[in-house]
Amino acid sequence: MEGKRRIVALWLPHWPIERLGRDLERQARPLRVPEKPRVLARPGPGGMRITARNRLAQAAGIHPGQLVSDATALCPGLELHAADSEGDRKGLDRLASWCGRYTPWTTADPDGIGEEPDGILLDITGCDHLFGGEMALIAELRRRLQGFGLTARAAVSSTTGAAWALARFGERPLLVLPAGEEADALRSLPVAALRLDDAAVNGLIRLGLKKAGDLYGKPRAPITARFGPGVARRLDEALGFEPEPISPDLPHVPYRASLAFSEGLTRSAHIEEALKRIAADLCEVLERERQGARRLELQLFRVDGEVTRMQAGTGIASHDASHLSRLFREKLAQIGDDFDTGFGIEAITLACLAVDPLRPEQETLDNERTRAQDLEQFVDRLSNRLGAGRVMRLEPRASHIPERAVAAVPALRGITPAMRGWTAHAKEHMASVLGGSLPRPLRLLSSPEPVDVIAEVPEGPPRVFRWRRIAHQIARAEGPERIAPEWWREGKHRTRDYYRVEDVEGRRFWLYRDGLYHRDNEGPRWYLHGVFE
Repeated sequence: MEGKRRIVALWLPHWPIERLGRDLERQARPLRVPEKPRVLARPGPGGMRITARNRLAQAAGIHPGQLVSDATALCPGLELHAADSEGDRKGLDRLASWCGRYTPWTTADPDGIGEEPDGILLDITGCDHLFGGEMALIAELRRRLQGFGLTARAAVSSTTGAAWALARFGERPLLVLPAGEEADALRSLPVAALRLDDAAVNGLIRLGLKKAGDLYGKPRAPITARFGPGVARRLDEALGFEPEPISPDLPHVPYRASLAFSEGLTRSAHIEEALKRIAADLCEVLERERQGARRLELQLFRVDGEVTRMQAGTGIASHDASHLSRLFREKLAQIGDDFDTGFGIEAITLACLAVDPLRPEQETLDNERTRAQDLEQFVDRLSNRLGAGRVMRLEPRASHIPERAVAAVPALRGITPAMRGWTAHAKEHMASVLGGSLPRPLRLLSSPEPVDVIAEVPEGPPRVFRWRRIAHQIARAEGPERIAPEWWREGKHRTRDYYRVEDVEGRRFWLYRDGLYHRDNEGPRWYLHGVFE
């Protein structure tokens, strides 16, 4: 039986209609929209039918499933709006994201009483002490939701099923159920509290099984044969005999730090100061665990329930609080006056979405390590300011073809194992130069450009070549450096003979002849591949 996990089931009984009223309030600011009998409707059998109602419409005798024509006859001043199922789902997802200020494990509850989801599940295991206990946590949660104009009920239990049932069918709007008391708490609740569909509920009631406790100890084979395995499974989940984890669609967060404020922050300077503090708290944990952040997410929780997210990354693992906080400060500065704090920021969270282990390194006497860190931090700032795909670094590839010997990759990808081979790559290149091979230019064209060449002999070096309508008379030439094609690549790839040439004006170029006269059916062609500085 589950005893360690603690689940909060939050129920919003009037969610669709109260979400609409909340949106109308925002549109009419600073004026307050007066409360009216309000309903939502969508096409159904026989015409438009009511899907949701507010309290005034309920008092007028309007109920879900009723025809709009009958509802307007009962209440002539009824305010009618079209139901928006997709908007309700997205709004509930945003509200579940806002609940992340209490625990990272939050998700919209897929099991609503009606056709649409109307609740949120929170796994508060190990989090309640940060808010003064479980009752204090759900009391604060309900108070804030009421401030948003939403009606809310909440229950805490060791199982999701028990919390769901008590939030919707319990006598009290706020309830904390001690671990191990799920069976007693569910005994007197209707079978609908087990999250069964209408067909199963009606069938069980016809058999005289009206309460959840009526199912205790009953043979399961006849019930399963008649209603399927869902009844027994839901009962086991509610009692804790079958696990039911909460699995929000969120990335793994190995490290996370949060900071809440008694009053909402509205000034950028105050938000930046809070960012420094929370970054220092997070980096203290990272340093103790010998980990470094690679990708981070900053969440700003507004007083009105909106959540602003920002992400930043680093090229190499870092637990430098000043550097990490500066990355987000620059993002806030880029937004400038367009950054909307609403009525203030009441809490912020800084989470590490990806970390790498850090090995202790000894700094050299000439401070070389510090200069390398400064360069990496500069690259991080540029990448986060301009975009991860706009700041690149070169990564070596196992190829002798010059245009395939390196590849441009985002700088925030970090130092890959291939990049650690640059030293060996440079040594190999120098060995080839000392062994008689020709040095290559540092500057290559984006793609080799064809040139017209005149040579004294077919296999000899060029004497004159024309590039971009300008003729160059060759004074000196070195070569060839032969590069054979890679046999495993498909397509037409021919042997290249590279020459280093210098014209009469002292300009130096890197040319190659693509193909051999005595091997290839098509005649060789000449290309200019690079220019020496």
